[in-house]
Amino acid sequence: MRILNRNVYVGPSQYAKFPVIRLELDLAELEQWPTAKLGTGFIDALVAALPGLADHGCSYREPGGFIRRMREDGGTWLGHVLEHAAIELQNIAGEDVSFGRTRSISDDRPGVYSVVYEYTQREEGIAAGELALKLLDSLLPAELRTATDEAWDWASERDGFIRYAQRRALGPSTASLVRAAEDRGIPWLRLNQQSLVQLGHGKYQQRIQATITGRTPHIAVELASDKEETNKILGSLGLPVPRQVLVNSQTDALKAARKLAGPVVLKPYNGNHGRGITINITGEDEIRAAFDAACEHSRSVIVETFQVGDDHRLLVVNGELIAATKRTPGHVIGDGKSTVTQLLDVVNSDPRRGVGHEKVLTRIELDREANMMLERVGMTAESVPAKGDVVYLRSTANLSTGGTATDVTDIIHPDNRDMAVRAVRAIGLDVGGVDFITPNIAESYKAIGGAICEVNAAPGFRMHIAPSEGTPRDAAAPVIDMLFPPGTPSRVPIAAVTGTNGKTTTARMLAHIAKMAGYTPGLTTTDGVYIDGQRTVEGDMTGPVSARMVLSDPQIDLAVLETARGGLLRAGMGVPEVDVGAVINVASDHLGLKGIDTLEQLAEIKRIVVEVARDCAVLNADDPNVLKMSAYTDAAVICYVTMNPSHPLVREHIRAGGRACALEAGINGHMITLYDKGSHIPLMWTHLIPATLEGRALHNVQNAMIAAAMAFSLGIKLDAIRHGLRTFDTTFFQAPGRMNVYSEHPFKVLMDYGHNAHAVGVMAELAQRLDVSGRRIVVLAGPGDRRDEDLRAIAEAVAGKFDHYICRRDDGLRGRDGDEVPRIMARALQAAGVVEDAISQIPDEQLAVDAALRMGSTGDLVLVFADALTRTWKQIIRFTPDGDMPRATPRTEIPELQTSMDERLVAAMEGVVRDERGLSFEREESD
Repeated sequence: MRILNRNVYVGPSQYAKFPVIRLELDLAELEQWPTAKLGTGFIDALVAALPGLADHGCSYREPGGFIRRMREDGGTWLGHVLEHAAIELQNIAGEDVSFGRTRSISDDRPGVYSVVYEYTQREEGIAAGELALKLLDSLLPAELRTATDEAWDWASERDGFIRYAQRRALGPSTASLVRAAEDRGIPWLRLNQQSLVQLGHGKYQQRIQATITGRTPHIAVELASDKEETNKILGSLGLPVPRQVLVNSQTDALKAARKLAGPVVLKPYNGNHGRGITINITGEDEIRAAFDAACEHSRSVIVETFQVGDDHRLLVVNGELIAATKRTPGHVIGDGKSTVTQLLDVVNSDPRRGVGHEKVLTRIELDREANMMLERVGMTAESVPAKGDVVYLRSTANLSTGGTATDVTDIIHPDNRDMAVRAVRAIGLDVGGVDFITPNIAESYKAIGGAICEVNAAPGFRMHIAPSEGTPRDAAAPVIDMLFPPGTPSRVPIAAVTGTNGKTTTARMLAHIAKMAGYTPGLTTTDGVYIDGQRTVEGDMTGPVSARMVLSDPQIDLAVLETARGGLLRAGMGVPEVDVGAVINVASDHLGLKGIDTLEQLAEIKRIVVEVARDCAVLNADDPNVLKMSAYTDAAVICYVTMNPSHPLVREHIRAGGRACALEAGINGHMITLYDKGSHIPLMWTHLIPATLEGRALHNVQNAMIAAAMAFSLGIKLDAIRHGLRTFDTTFFQAPGRMNVYSEHPFKVLMDYGHNAHAVGVMAELAQRLDVSGRRIVVLAGPGDRRDEDLRAIAEAVAGKFDHYICRRDDGLRGRDGDEVPRIMARALQAAGVVEDAISQIPDEQLAVDAALRMGSTGDLVLVFADALTRTWKQIIRFTPDGDMPRATPRTEIPELQTSMDERLVAAMEGVVRDERGLSFEREESD
């Protein structure tokens, strides 16, 4: 049993609308060993290792259903078991995940399964799948094991996984803030592997790091970290604080303790989480040991007077006390017959206690500090405390070291409440925690005394949101309300567009319209990321990484995401939902790759974009595969786009008050027209849109209609849509590789990135509609990783429409022999009736383009289907008939250009995109 392949989907995919991991799992000989055959011993051992499996309902949808599934009717296969084990492992690490689905991949691959399961944190989810596989392997009969041996220890592996997961999971405080943001409908992005989180998108974003916000003054954090300075500031305002002395040696610590007279506390100068603090000490040996313990966390140590009373944490947010908690150090209570060790085992058996922040309470460890506390009262771990005696194992009451918390918000005295608010304001924090010692929080410190020990920046919320006793308090919502007062925006409008052809041009059109309307758009395309019209990252950026990049940019207030098939198959959508989603068309391209063999399967992938559309789904009603997608969207509005004014379904949709964009014939040409809620809105004549070449480029007419429908659905005003379309053209600057026209030679050159039969056919039809007095010449190619029938279809799309054909290949061969692609295409042209003399095979792209340009004469049209866009465009505009011929491009074998997005992103930041072998390239086909 082994994992053949893994995909981590960061957002909506063909498997789920939330993050999932898909494993391609080969059971090999274990295909013949379902759970019933493995027997009761295997099942019982699995449930003993993961008791939570008893709650899994599986297809029975009730607790115990999965175990029943393993035992009855021949049992189930181990791929299904691995799915449930991976989910349960994440559950015991504190994650709330439940979705999974396992299916056999195909009859042609017996024993190979698609195992899909939900995850919250990427690394944790991956590790859960790997550990689940090892666990199942360890429970198999010895002769069937392949990944473990007798020395493999489940308990240590489990605890190690929990710690691994918690190191990567959001802490309880950060997680509570994220949940509060989600409750408000505020999107969020995790910016690093720790607690740095972006709340909101674009220019509306706010950042938090744990409970420090982007608005927390740096000087306030510095003051809170400086315990001596904090003490002075609070004391100068008349607030109750203990007397302190800052020391740097054991000798100075002893002198300070004598000066302060009485029990003292030693703590690090700039520590946190209660680390290195020792309280209520008087003896010189204790002071020396306490000094050494504090020096493990800071070079300087504070000696202060010990305040008698209970330890309280008072949480203040935005000038208001939100919660008050009494904290009790980790301890055991004697029963007169059990040792401290045995009593501790009982305490740690509390199901509320776990490893680290796994649960609301933390296990108490019998460590150096615990032994020191026992030694101070004349006990050891084997001592038997008297019944009712409380034995403290910690000197501080932090939950992270095993303490407990009791909510006292409802009984805090008003004087103590005001004191906490004043203290936090004095330091300058927007979110602060006051550590206050007092015998009774319900009585005024003015009457019974008390002291502020510390004011904490980034105070933990766990004790307030999940106290051991008392009422849980919502500590996070006030922080979110402070960052995003009710009624203020947190989201930017997001539009996503996909399709086999036209999506780049449509996305560029929409971004241009938005810019003309006064927005600062962020745009992702196949040639880079653009912020307000300026390219910031070069390369194919049509996947989830680029979507995240745009939404993280603090400038943008609208996002346009070109979304490609490759990214959807590899990692899913980069956002959980969009405001407007559009599908332009579904045509034959990339079939036979990555499990997509039919148009119907391709349509299923592309429809993800409209499945997650919230406000409007824009669908090309002229494409049957796109039209069917209307049954799969929950968008509030469906907007159909058609170039057929007699389309029966769209006509009925309009009559019912629906939204549509139609192309209507008029006396002055063709008018793009919008319909919405019974309104008929003429938008503009197609011949006034430069990108349509006076209405002749029908594919760009359709792209303009899709862009207009999307802009209208985003709420952009009609005049801005008109202005945007009238000022968008197909120059190389605005739309590289999309019907770029060069007219400075005696002949006209048309360059396009068309790389499938549909796109090539559209451009060939355009070449027929253009007024050409001379010959029509075409430079033709196809990507090497396409099927032979796809390459033949590209050739057939142009056959009979040109006077001369030059067949070439791309620089990246993608598994083909050097001249194989041009040979296939040339044979296909001849089979379609093109005479042999009208066909040239010039494999190298630069030489092929040069030959076509040299053939051109006055009145001719040269159509170049290019791969290396920038190089080819420069070659076109710099061409002179008497110039030198270019050198052939060295042939390279690049079997797969879809490199790791992280690696490409780094390379793009350096100004170049590279493939897996480090070779620079201009773009990655994405479709």
